Amino acid sequence: MPFSTSYFKEQTKNYIVKNYAKDAKILDIGAGAGTYSDMLKPEGFSNLHCVEAFARYLDEYKLGEKYSKVFYGDVTKLDIDFHYYDLIILGDVLEHINLEEAQKLLEKITKSDVIVAVPFKSTQGIHFDNTYEIHLQDDLTFINFFERFKGFVPFCLRWDYGVFLKRGLNEILYIETAEHPVPEEYKNYITSEYKEFKIIDLNAKEVDFNKTPTVSELEIKNKDLTVVTGLWNLNRPGRNFDQYLDQFKKLLEFPVFMFIYIPKEYEHIVWEKRSRDNTHVQVYELEDIKNGIYNPHWGKTQEIRTSETWRNIAGEGGWLKNSPQALLEYYNPIVESKMFFLHNASVLNPLGTEYFLWLDAGITFTVYEKYFQENRVLDKINKYLDSFLFLSYPYEARDEIHGFDFEAINKYAGTEVKYVCRGGLFGGHKTQIDQTNGLYYLLLERTLSDGYMGTEESIFSIMAHLYPELYRRYELDENGFIVKFTEALLKDTVKLVEVDKPRGKVRTKSNYTSLKDVKTNVYILTFNFPEQVRYIVDSMKKVPEWIEQPHIVLLDNSTLEEAKIQNSSLAKELGFEYIWLQGNTGICGGRQAAADHFNNSEADYMLFFEDDMTINSVEEEGNFCRKGFRKYIPNLYEILHKIMLKENFDFLKLSFSEVYWDNNIQTSWYNVPQNIRSLVWPDYDKLPVTGIDPNAPRTKFNTIDELDGVSYITGEIVYSNWPMVVSKEGNKKMFIDTKWDHPYEQTWMSHLFQETLKGRLKGAVLLASPVFHNRIAHYQREDRREN
Repeated sequence: MPFSTSYFKEQTKNYIVKNYAKDAKILDIGAGAGTYSDMLKPEGFSNLHCVEAFARYLDEYKLGEKYSKVFYGDVTKLDIDFHYYDLIILGDVLEHINLEEAQKLLEKITKSDVIVAVPFKSTQGIHFDNTYEIHLQDDLTFINFFERFKGFVPFCLRWDYGVFLKRGLNEILYIETAEHPVPEEYKNYITSEYKEFKIIDLNAKEVDFNKTPTVSELEIKNKDLTVVTGLWNLNRPGRNFDQYLDQFKKLLEFPVFMFIYIPKEYEHIVWEKRSRDNTHVQVYELEDIKNGIYNPHWGKTQEIRTSETWRNIAGEGGWLKNSPQALLEYYNPIVESKMFFLHNASVLNPLGTEYFLWLDAGITFTVYEKYFQENRVLDKINKYLDSFLFLSYPYEARDEIHGFDFEAINKYAGTEVKYVCRGGLFGGHKTQIDQTNGLYYLLLERTLSDGYMGTEESIFSIMAHLYPELYRRYELDENGFIVKFTEALLKDTVKLVEVDKPRGKVRTKSNYTSLKDVKTNVYILTFNFPEQVRYIVDSMKKVPEWIEQPHIVLLDNSTLEEAKIQNSSLAKELGFEYIWLQGNTGICGGRQAAADHFNNSEADYMLFFEDDMTINSVEEEGNFCRKGFRKYIPNLYEILHKIMLKENFDFLKLSFSEVYWDNNIQTSWYNVPQNIRSLVWPDYDKLPVTGIDPNAPRTKFNTIDELDGVSYITGEIVYSNWPMVVSKEGNKKMFIDTKWDHPYEQTWMSHLFQETLKGRLKGAVLLASPVFHNRIAHYQREDRREN
């Protein structure tokens, strides 16, 4: 990942400050987001160079500003004078390099000091579309590290992570035992090999390898509910953080399963109160919010927060200017990430529950803790979580709600906003959370892009007004105090607000149980690289239904005779139908060939894959794309067909995030004729002179729905060559009724957008990103053809 873990960073920084001059020449290999520069520059180190292999990180994290020299490329292939440097840092790098190359790299570094930090037994795949993120040494341990890489001594150790020094002067070993005990084999190895080392346990005044955290055993009766919460110190004016810690400790005594996000420095508080069989801790620093879960929204949030127009929305002397929203850069990113935290917890689901409830860490400021502790009101809440539950209170507004322009919020809600949904307690069934998170993300992005911002409660209120049948409410008093709800739970008198005019029905189960009569063709387009086909097929075998259930057709654009022979042989071996396209017809030529073949076949549906695309396997479970959507969906092949049968879509795109674009951007804007652009977007119809426009129009979406826990959204969905399920009728509308002699992806994008506007084409896109993209064999530029 571009962001290094926070483990042992303070010890590493102190070691460098103590042992190296401020003008020391330091090389940071695998800089990512520039963590080590962020650590060392404030300490006076200025002669910092770095190596980074992923081009996107260079610009995204402004490495040219953080380091005085940047080497771009794979460090194992670059010609770098390592002897020039006094210190070389490989922080979370060696695990990404295969053993032989890693050993060769360290053999080149013979005159410099080296710091290596690595995780133990850590598996990781592609992240941010970056193949360098894959762990190629996922079997590293504290012990075999010394066997593989000679000349190092241990510096810091925990059960899953270590820092090592080469030619270091240190004879201190820092250990950390709070989260998990150090494994017995590691203890024995230290005892035998490093007797002379002074061992400092960061979690104890004196060393005791057998020390385990003090925990209290709580009797959990409601074993189908996980409470999700988080706590960070924002240095909020007028609020002593110790008060928050006191309330947080009360929450920790609630007899429920918990999933807790918390900075490392406060984690010990959790384990003083709770045990690991009822609690999962996700160490999450403030910087992880900025650089991780809230990263796509950070820039726009800060732009609005510092805008005088926004700060004065409640009047020049109004409340907003001196509010935490305006004063604290992390306030809104934290509160607006609550939904993302809840969603991630429901996907990871380490405690195996069906329901998830967000509770603010300071909930006991306003609700007496004994409602939760002694009266156990949360044991009674599940039946109100089958839909998604909000607590709301009446609100009369004139100019704004929580800083969100009142006229604008009414437009987003489709009606006048008469109540506000609280952010201190909300949640639902895990399938509903997935759907809710998708809509929340889209609304948050849309409103911020349009220049409007309130808090998470603003977005919740829009959602509840838009879809009252999906987001059920309990009405609080005008003061908004949640205690009314807890009292009703205690007395079992909770009554949710009646829905006057249901717009739909919440579906958590599909009516379709058998697809044995449905026929689907999967088309794979390839060119000159049989090894690319083999790679993608091997990847697809990890989700075997994609190999076993459809009829697969290998479309071959190859111009090399040897490649044609191997592709034909491979198709025969795998039982695929093989078609040579008589030369390089380009990507779109292959796309048209698939459409023609499908039109003349007996199949009901088709999918088209370029040979560098396939479907994520269970290895990506718990991982998310840059838009926050799941990368892995169990039983996806069957669910896609169920959706198509239920909705009768012409096409359903599989992936919300693509390599260069995401489906919230209406990329057809770039490609339609100017008269269409002026007609549809009269206020924004001028293309940029060069490059992309960060303010390009957003996609207009209509409805969001869900089937078997997978959400999808309809509207003016952008066509691209990324995989999609296409029906027989949809294929006819898209590729058969109208044909071009030399089709381009942009041509189809423009035409199909116009057909969608006319109501002739009905498409949707999953609120998920299960498509895996990786090219291992690269074209010559002159061979890259569209048609």
